[in-house]
Amino acid sequence: MTIFAANDLEAADLLAQARERFLTAEPVEPGQVRDTILASWRRSRDWHVAADRIDPSYVRAPDLDIPLARAALPVLQSLGESLQGEPVSVILADAHGVALSRLTADHDLERRLDRVQLAPGFSYAEEFVGTNGIGTALESGQAAHVFGHEHYAEHLEDLACAAVPIRHPISGQVAGAVNLTGWCKDAGRVLIALAQSTARQVTQGLLDDSSAAEIQLLREYLRTCRYVGGFVFALTNDMVLMNDQARDTLDPGDQAALLGHAAEALVGDHSAQVDVELPTGARARMYCRPLRAKGGRRVVSGVVHVKLIEPASQAAVNAGTGRQARRFGPALVGSGPLWLRGCRRVEVACASGEWLSLEGEPGAGKLALLRAVHRRRDAAGAFHVLDAAQAGDHDWMARVLGELLEGEGSLVIRHVDRLSPLRLQALWIALEQALAAGRQQVLWVAVTLSHGPASGDLAGLGKFFPGAVELPPLRHHIEDLRELVPFFLARLNPHGPPVCSPEAMHLLLRSSWPGNIEQLARVLKQVVQHRRTGTIQLGDLPPECWSVSRRLLSPLESMERDAIVQSLLDHQGNKAKGARSLGMSRATIYRKIHEYGIITPARMTPSP
Repeated sequence: MTIFAANDLEAADLLAQARERFLTAEPVEPGQVRDTILASWRRSRDWHVAADRIDPSYVRAPDLDIPLARAALPVLQSLGESLQGEPVSVILADAHGVALSRLTADHDLERRLDRVQLAPGFSYAEEFVGTNGIGTALESGQAAHVFGHEHYAEHLEDLACAAVPIRHPISGQVAGAVNLTGWCKDAGRVLIALAQSTARQVTQGLLDDSSAAEIQLLREYLRTCRYVGGFVFALTNDMVLMNDQARDTLDPGDQAALLGHAAEALVGDHSAQVDVELPTGARARMYCRPLRAKGGRRVVSGVVHVKLIEPASQAAVNAGTGRQARRFGPALVGSGPLWLRGCRRVEVACASGEWLSLEGEPGAGKLALLRAVHRRRDAAGAFHVLDAAQAGDHDWMARVLGELLEGEGSLVIRHVDRLSPLRLQALWIALEQALAAGRQQVLWVAVTLSHGPASGDLAGLGKFFPGAVELPPLRHHIEDLRELVPFFLARLNPHGPPVCSPEAMHLLLRSSWPGNIEQLARVLKQVVQHRRTGTIQLGDLPPECWSVSRRLLSPLESMERDAIVQSLLDHQGNKAKGARSLGMSRATIYRKIHEYGIITPARMTPSP
């Protein structure tokens, strides 16, 4: 289907109907929706984006003192002046979909964009808003135009947008996107052409802003990667480039050690060969070639080629890959990139002795990760856990102070965001005493808190915990379910555990898991109570697995959702029969299916 005309009401109605069928998991006729839009809808569904509301994430106040903003703002200002009086908004977003600036000459359109929070500081990435110009362009890496009901969220259906990714001319990485948004009734193909022209001007501005030294460094780095191979790094005072082989193969501790030795070697006047022993026990040979500023007066950067000349073990060489996840400990699995990145960052902090703040949603695995990293680094050392949820006990703070001033090994203080202001102040004092006594030399301290920005007194903890890591929720590394499910099933029944059928696994992968890994473990325990061996089928899964709601439901809502799911299971997915059995209208059951994110395939297998 081609882009529908703004006044083509019949095409708009057909698209709206196709979107409704998609949201209720019914088949969409071929050709009714453009392939790029349908692919984005599927991604939005996999991210469990709410289709009935706008829920963008406010990330931060925009930083306009960055190369992208410096290059783009003059271009966008000029475009905004040429569009004066036109109902079009010109928006610049960074590589994460966060709006940096917005220029709008039409007051009605500006108020509309404010209502849907398409404003500086908010992220319009697909994972938060679903199909839209900014998020879809960044996710696909290509120009994207989204009209009316093509938006995943229904509150954007009166808008049209066209966005084009902006790639940095030196690194080739996506630096952001330029987006033009207007009323759907006024939209035309000129939007995408205008966005493309603007993106080209911004790219030229980025090139003009790049220094000759950066261009020289990139060329030398790419040449080394192409003709030498192996592990390659490039360094400047404020930038590090690392090829995929180094990033995916080397242990994070080894990476840090190599970069430190490279920085020292590159301050010399000549190329150098340096042999180093790495934290994992491997030995490496570094070939460091400095690049000099104009005139050769000062070394500004360099390229480093690394060879392992004496690997400690195959395990050390394989650090960072999917196999590493199992090496963190017997109770920790997962090889998703986001999960592994969190594991690596926690391990680097532990290895360096840097006190750590670990954020993440409840049930995301924070304590399990900290325990696994401790065992990996200091298996014989003490590992103590104090839970701030128990801070009501009169001796809790005394135990904290005792551990901070006398304990050794690792100390984890959980749920610090649950502390009252008075007890948080007492914790501050205890931490200050510990640091003044030099306790960081023998004691590694980590605190955990729920996902979300810290504020007030809690934000002040940053001075005690310079390391900060955010552990992703399960829905952001959902691919790890293929490892987690058999792992938990084997723990629940070590002798002949059941296996997941492809259909059941597919449904688990589509669930949102607002309770994260902890919820998954509880659900599988419930399944194993009536399916000890054999194959787990769709009907063995509890009703909560048929919902993709991104929030935890109240007990009453959970009961209603479970009743709807069971009625659909009993009637093989027939919504009309399911509604009648519950005494509700078909319109109501459709609304509830949408509200709770209930998955309704064409045929649902009833429970045995």
